[in-house]
Amino acid sequence: MLEDNGICHFEEPCPYWELEWTKQVTDALNLDVTGGEQDCDLTIWKRMIDMRAVNVVQPDVCYLGGVTRTLKVAEMARQAELPCTPHSANLSLVTVFTLHLMGALKNAGPYVEFSIEGTDYYPWQEGIYDPALVVKDGKVRFLMALGGGLKLILTFWKSLNTRSAI
Repeated sequence: MLEDNGICHFEEPCPYWELEWTKQVTDALNLDVTGGEQDCDLTIWKRMIDMRAVNVVQPDVCYLGGVTRTLKVAEMARQAELPCTPHSANLSLVTVFTLHLMGALKNAGPYVEFSIEGTDYYPWQEGIYDPALVVKDGKVRFLMALGGGLKLILTFWKSLNTRSAI
C-alpha cells in the first residue's frame, strides 16, 4: 500500500526498541525504512546495523551526543553499505548541525529531514538564526561560508533563562 501510493520513506515504523519488528517491516517493503533517532547507545547502533533492522540509519546529532558520536554511527553504516540521513525534527540548530554533518558524510542519504511544522506548533524555532532555512525546488540552500552563512540572533539567545548549580 505504501509503495502503491508513492511513499518512499517510512520513519520508525515500530517502537524504536523493537528492532526485530522493525526488521520485519524493512524486509517486507521495497522503500527506505529509517530508524535510530531515539538511540544513543553505540552498541544498539551496531546491533541495528549488523542485523539490518533499517536500510537507512537516522541518528540525531543532539540525542546521540554530538558530531563525533554521530560520525561513528555514520561510519558503521558506511562500512555496512547503508546510507545515513540524520534525524532533524525541527528548524532549530539541530537542522543546521545536520546539514553541516551531511556535507561531511560519504554515505549521506539522498534527502534531508526538514520540518514542516510551523511556528504555531514550534513557536520557539523562529528567531534563532538568520536567514531562515528555505526549501526551494526540493533543495535547502546552505552557503559555503562560516556557519553555512547563518548568523545567530543574539536577542533570542539573551532572552533564554539560564540556571547554574555553581
